[in-house]
Amino acid sequence: MSSFSLAVRDSSTMLRRNLLHARRYPSLTLNLLLTPVMLLLLFVYIFGGTMSAGIGGGSRSAYIAYIVPGILLMTIGSTLVGTAVSVAGDMSEGIIARFRTMPVHRGSVLFGHVVGSVLQAMLSVVLVGAIGVAMGFRSTDATVLEWLAAFGLLALFALAFTWIAVGMGMGSPNAEAAGNSAMPLILLPLISSAFVPVDAMPGWFQPIAEYQPFTPAIETLRGLLLGTEIGDSGWIAVAWCLVLALVGYRWSQAQFNRDPK
Repeated sequence: MSSFSLAVRDSSTMLRRNLLHARRYPSLTLNLLLTPVMLLLLFVYIFGGTMSAGIGGGSRSAYIAYIVPGILLMTIGSTLVGTAVSVAGDMSEGIIARFRTMPVHRGSVLFGHVVGSVLQAMLSVVLVGAIGVAMGFRSTDATVLEWLAAFGLLALFALAFTWIAVGMGMGSPNAEAAGNSAMPLILLPLISSAFVPVDAMPGWFQPIAEYQPFTPAIETLRGLLLGTEIGDSGWIAVAWCLVLALVGYRWSQAQFNRDPK
């Protein structure tokens, strides 16, 4: 059997392990999903009338369309906190150390975590997106190609931040520390253009909201699904994803290959 076949076989085994683990402990994923769902309900039904003034005095239905792309990206960030916790649990329980001593393709351990986490993140996006549709979100002008591009961007975003979450988990001493270190994945969307336009923010705060990975990704999703102007946001969002994926991959691999103390 070739090295590539061994890598595929071992990665499939690790993927199945992680999916079974997620199925046995669904409460973690469900608890993390509560954050974007509660924010969606809160900002639409409680603050929607007031917040819509920040987008030109639109209606509540217009504000639903405005915030759903940001909520979808926040969903990815929320679910990947569970990835960091899961990886840290494997590290603290000695499972990773045991895998290092077994005749298992070294990359398969990490790839199993990554692929499983991306699948869970995309499933979470579908569930939250369905809630948004039930609340009134519509994208009638988007073509099939634009929908596929939006889904591809979400998947690329999930892949990039999954590698970052894996690195956080491997670098944390325990699951609690991993959850705390991954909190920026939830907090960054709150200081992006997810809920109000960057132009409506105080001048000193605008660079913080603009020059981060979530804002260009959110603006690209809005352009694809709602027909707004994308401008440079598309390639900036893709560039962020590629850079973060590379950094997270190298960081995770370096920690995995490091000799245990």
